[in-house]
Amino acid sequence: MTCSAADYAFLRSLVFEQSANTLDPARDYLFEQRLQHLIQSTGLRSLDQLVAALRQFPDTAIQRAIAEAMTVNETSFFRDRTPFDLMHRELLPVLIERRRALRHLRFWSAACSTGQEAYSLAMLLREYFPQLNGWHIEIIGTDLSAEVVRRARAARYQRMEINRGLPARFLLKYFLQKDDEWEVAPEIRRNCRFFQQNLLESSCRFERYDGILLRNVMLYFDQPTRTHLLLNLHRVLEPDGFLILGSSEQTGLPDHFQTVFAAGTCYYRPLPG
Repeated sequence: MTCSAADYAFLRSLVFEQSANTLDPARDYLFEQRLQHLIQSTGLRSLDQLVAALRQFPDTAIQRAIAEAMTVNETSFFRDRTPFDLMHRELLPVLIERRRALRHLRFWSAACSTGQEAYSLAMLLREYFPQLNGWHIEIIGTDLSAEVVRRARAARYQRMEINRGLPARFLLKYFLQKDDEWEVAPEIRRNCRFFQQNLLESSCRFERYDGILLRNVMLYFDQPTRTHLLLNLHRVLEPDGFLILGSSEQTGLPDHFQTVFAAGTCYYRPLPG
């Protein structure tokens, strides 16, 4: 038996409640693909049986697992190279000079997926800013999915993942080959920590961040959710910190963020208030 339109609507609503992700009905077929393992693990035989079971006996753990399975986890090392060039040439030199007395930097890779963005930033800092030796560098990665957080912590990647965006010299310098995989070197890993967290939770792992990367995430949220999220980011971003969004994303909050154009792209500064 196949799922009805009402079943798919139920699943889309469930995902929205758990993660605020708005799913396009045209992509309902992805439920069947991505939930097969979950269906089998519950002892059921089909997606419509899973929906029927959840209608009758709501299960928070299964609902969360469905939301995690439907979350897009597309990422790569140094993805969309322009933001990393922007940080390298424009943002980090100024920030480092301003933090010279404090000798501490904290960044947030929001919706970090399997960790490539956080590790890319750690490699960027180590490669181009030797003056940071002895500083306290923290790169916090968070994601809704427990599975991708586990993989980020493991810091081991297959060749296909390594071949996507990682310069060859960085592979030789900052990775160790482990059987058929490559593991991020300890000196890079020690700067990165990963946690499972819903972006829309009001609580935050730390009070303040010098830089936040939230790229290619808000396009899955409706406008009220985006506004709620951005106001949370404004609250935890240092007054001289920066926010980097995806190339097709904007804050839409001119009273809270200033748009700054540089290095062929743009980033955002928090405004007072």
